[in-house]
Amino acid sequence: MSINLRGTGVALVTPFKNGTVDYDGLERLIEHNINGGVEFLVTMGTTGESVTLSKKEKIAVMDFTVKTAGGRVGIVAGFGGYNTAEVKEQMQEYHFEGVDAILSVSPAYNKPTQEGIFLHFMALAEVAPRPIILYNVPGRTASNMEAETTLRLAKAHEKFIAVKEASGNLRQCMEIIHGRPDGFLVLSGDDNITLPIIACGGDGVISVVGNAYPREFSDMTRAALSGDFKKAQDLHYKLMHLVDLLFVEGNPGGIKANLEILNICSAELRLPLAPISEKTYEALRIAASKI
Repeated sequence: MSINLRGTGVALVTPFKNGTVDYDGLERLIEHNINGGVEFLVTMGTTGESVTLSKKEKIAVMDFTVKTAGGRVGIVAGFGGYNTAEVKEQMQEYHFEGVDAILSVSPAYNKPTQEGIFLHFMALAEVAPRPIILYNVPGRTASNMEAETTLRLAKAHEKFIAVKEASGNLRQCMEIIHGRPDGFLVLSGDDNITLPIIACGGDGVISVVGNAYPREFSDMTRAALSGDFKKAQDLHYKLMHLVDLLFVEGNPGGIKANLEILNICSAELRLPLAPISEKTYEALRIAASKI
């Protein structure tokens, strides 16, 4: 595995301006994160509003991210969906130059059984040109990829190198950590339980708050991974209230508002997402002033 996934990855937002992708804002965001010391960047994940981008836009954003990063950090690209054949086709059509790994979410909407989830990912593994990070986020997909299924996949094919666990179920995370094969990584998909997941033996995070505060969050993650839990706790509690605010009205509305407060990019979203309320925005502004 050429990419270092231990530590902090950031699920980048896609900045917009007047309905189109704001590449100047995206460049500022990428530089902000690299300068903040994150280990890798994730492009075209959920936080990047990938489901509202056209195929042409997705490719352009991925290519721009790779070019701007210039090999300074690892790059993970999101490829997922509820139509297995279509996801396979997308993987086979993209060139993957400069991309180190794939983040692939468990199918949403269809509500597949555990066997369906297993067969979906095994089909992707046969064509994927890069290693795959499994992504479990039942709050969005309406189906949980159980620990048994994650472990079955981890042991069934060498393409599966990690899981992004966003179930919010610490017991499930521990079951994966306890039963995983050598080299398989467990990454938090929830910023505020990254510290306890690492304390249980996890390997890092794919973060939302890292967009705005890459230095603080990556320092927290590295401190926890090195066993300096006092430092990690201090940084965790420094950010905890703000992280909660980011999700009060959904992601990425909160983090985009925070980035606007920091003058990195606009808070603009694409429908069906709507801007956060003035009340939440003001609460975020106050919280941000204390970081």
